[in-house]
Amino acid sequence: MSALTPNDPNVPKLADFLCFAIYSANLAYGRAYKPILDELGLTYTQYIAIIALSEEDNQSVGGLGEKLFLESNTLTPILKKLESLGYIRRQRDPADERQVRVSLTPAGRKLREKALPMNLVAAAGLGEDFPVMQKAVVRLRSNLLKAARGQPALPAGASVSK
Repeated sequence: MSALTPNDPNVPKLADFLCFAIYSANLAYGRAYKPILDELGLTYTQYIAIIALSEEDNQSVGGLGEKLFLESNTLTPILKKLESLGYIRRQRDPADERQVRVSLTPAGRKLREKALPMNLVAAAGLGEDFPVMQKAVVRLRSNLLKAARGQPALPAGASVSK
């Protein structure tokens, strides 16, 4: 077996790795969102928590964590901060005291309304391809999660529920 050389055309370059393209796109999104988030006074994870709660109020912390792909030990400090800012309310579920339910406050709803026009769809420069790209990335994420669990991947064109 011969040693690999830096100019070997058979050796994939960093730019050839899909994982790096997604990782670096995530970093670019973070940089692009920074002025928006600074104006709102939020971190990205606080922002997506507000978005998720605006879609479905009175969620359990566990259910919200599943949607956001965050463990409860990561999510809880984020929620405590949002509560201290007056954007959410956390309360024990009267039917099951072990569960904590999370809801937006009126201030949280107002913040979400302020954030509505602040998105980066146009900045992505994808035009009509934006929904196609978004669905492909969701399918990729779903397939990678399935692979981690030893399950088969979804074929191209299949819809993803979670």
